[in-house]
Amino acid sequence: MKALFIFGTRPEAIKMAPIIKRMLDSDGTFDIRICVTGQHRQMLDEVLHIFGIRPDYDLDLMKDNQSLAALTAACIKSLDSVIAAEQPDWVIVQGDTTTAMAGALAAYYHCIKVAHVEAGLRTGDKFHPFPEETNRRMIASIADIHFAPSRLASDNLIAEGVDESCIHIVGNTSIDAMRTALDMAYDIDNSSLVTIPFDKKRIILVTAHRRENFGKPIRDISQAIKTVAARHSSEVHIVYPVHMNPNIVVPVRELLGGIENITLLEPLDYLSFMHLLNHSYMVLTDSGGLQEEAPAMGKPVLVLRETTERVEAIHAGTARLVGTHPATIIAQVENLLCNQSAYASMAKAVNPYGDGYTAQRISTILYEITVHGDTMKDEISI
Repeated sequence: MKALFIFGTRPEAIKMAPIIKRMLDSDGTFDIRICVTGQHRQMLDEVLHIFGIRPDYDLDLMKDNQSLAALTAACIKSLDSVIAAEQPDWVIVQGDTTTAMAGALAAYYHCIKVAHVEAGLRTGDKFHPFPEETNRRMIASIADIHFAPSRLASDNLIAEGVDESCIHIVGNTSIDAMRTALDMAYDIDNSSLVTIPFDKKRIILVTAHRRENFGKPIRDISQAIKTVAARHSSEVHIVYPVHMNPNIVVPVRELLGGIENITLLEPLDYLSFMHLLNHSYMVLTDSGGLQEEAPAMGKPVLVLRETTERVEAIHAGTARLVGTHPATIIAQVENLLCNQSAYASMAKAVNPYGDGYTAQRISTILYEITVHGDTMKDEISI
């Protein structure tokens, strides 16, 4: 079976890595090619290095201040020639990035089957998140097989008219990747985390970078963080790896720079980030991946968005949707800092995103479909 993996961002690389490694270890069962678009550059490369993945194609499409239209056009044009040259049985895309959408569309133009990893996530609002919600809906209309992380994601696809026989509930590969990373050696003394007071204060991990939070929302989030830091200076230390986008880094450094119990870092490599998450008390984030990873470590998550496609965590009690209004964020953080029963109810809730064997399921299903034309759809408990 010949598979072409197409991805371009760090989150995609993290979630594709377990499947790639599984197929590479298959003793010749799979013939795989890896194509990266470079939609993210530096952050993508460090993940490839950590997992020992060497792309066969690197399109290097990242440009400063590139519009979505320009990126989409460049992806489709470049991927067209790669797919034409390789003629794989499957093109595998992950999630909801511009790269994933363009990869699925380019494969469709060549009548190549598409497998969508992490299929079925929905908010119901095409502008939140933007452009991810529309990207994943477009991919769903093209994909031949849909690897849904949960029953809810599967139900979303069925409601949109996707044939149930093409949907497989497999869990999320973020849990596979996280477990691999936590087993790797980590030297904190030679890392950017060496000055973080893990043993003296409760660490609050913050990430916020989404396009819909540009402008007033990121300033409101930063103001809330500043207030929490001031009120709890003796007991709390806030660590914020700040995204490189000027729409984020400029207001964040303006409002939060120079505060003693706030550490602003450049984006962390994956192993450092997993170490920081594992030793944090709680998480404030607009990231999708963290809504999956933090519950697996028993870390309560306050979601800095108005909507989320990962409502399983909300339903399970591991995450809470708090938006971007400063008063709401402050109240929710202080509730978790001061109310131990509230904290415990979130920290001890069951993680709804899988058991770490998602990559194994995906590779088995793709092989069975390719060789035998179908596969048994046993109900999977995750």
